[in-house]
Amino acid sequence: MLRRLHHEQPSSFAFTPANLEWAQGQISKFPVGRQASAIIPLLFRAQEQEGWLSRPAIEYVADMLDMPYIRALEVATFYFMFQLAPVGSVAHIQICGTTSCMICGAEDLMKVCKEKIAAHPFEISADGKFSWEEVECLGACANAPMAQIGKDYYEDLTEESLAKLIDDMAAGGNPKAGSQVGRFSSEPASGLTSCTETKGDKEANNGSVARAVTIGDSIKRIDGTEVPFSAPWQSSGQFPAIGIMGANRPKSAVQQAAAAKAAAPAPAATPAAAAPVSGAKPATLAAAREGKADDLKMIKGVGPKLEALLNSMGFFHFDQIAAWTEAELAWVDENLEGFKGRASRDEWVAQAKLLAGGAETEFSARAKKDGIYEA
Repeated sequence: MLRRLHHEQPSSFAFTPANLEWAQGQISKFPVGRQASAIIPLLFRAQEQEGWLSRPAIEYVADMLDMPYIRALEVATFYFMFQLAPVGSVAHIQICGTTSCMICGAEDLMKVCKEKIAAHPFEISADGKFSWEEVECLGACANAPMAQIGKDYYEDLTEESLAKLIDDMAAGGNPKAGSQVGRFSSEPASGLTSCTETKGDKEANNGSVARAVTIGDSIKRIDGTEVPFSAPWQSSGQFPAIGIMGANRPKSAVQQAAAAKAAAPAPAATPAAAAPVSGAKPATLAAAREGKADDLKMIKGVGPKLEALLNSMGFFHFDQIAAWTEAELAWVDENLEGFKGRASRDEWVAQAKLLAGGAETEFSARAKKDGIYEA
């Protein structure tokens, strides 16, 4: 199939500030001179932000990675996961049309798409909200027929259930992903014949589905705030120094800003006040109550180092963390040296509320049993 850039292109593209920080974190995973290895995640993030992958977005990412534009274009045009033309503003529905799904009714699902969205693949619906296509096997054969919408699989579909999904999404809903007939994961359609003992709420233990529903991350556009990212190895918050590729090409605004910051003379040391931080500092304690601190390692994301850091900041008990307001949480995130953003990312406040009330989280139960801690 010939894949070309769309004939109509926007004038420019730029990551949102949050997405730019996320992208810089991805680049920092790779050694200087090898930053081109981040091309796929950055292109996909650009697509998630805009809905499709435009030429300005491809060139913007190439500039960030100091890659020749043709190299980035080769990647974007090779992988079918990149949409090179505009898609529906709410959802682009990918119907699996390979053997298992076709036998189980994929053609009926495509009929629904033709009736409710557009007569042909990649056409956008009259209201601009939806588009669709037929794709090759998505690997969910046991739950056929199925479709991928956004990041998630919607399985065991029928004409009626797919039509309802489209109507719900059009109305602003975020339907739960996974099986649409009540199966958990890939359980036999006729019911379990073995491994019938389950522990806890199966849906709650389905991490990908539960979290996607909680934060509404299935079909929404991505602005970078969904998964706060600050890599521990990011000492400066900037992506690594660029290599020699594209050295003769005029520098982009992204590269010019990075170069200007690198070339600026270091400010004279001022042993005065520390740099201002956002948010409001929570109430702290000089020591644990009655000399007995809570085991903060029962909070997922807190290991021995973070527990010691929290104690040094004046936090010793679950109820202290549970009481943080949004402003106080922002202050803590900013002041967790080497772990910035961790408190929000791992939802410490929500976990601490359960632990302070005497309940267990799924992680704390495992940690007590197996001695698991997450640094």
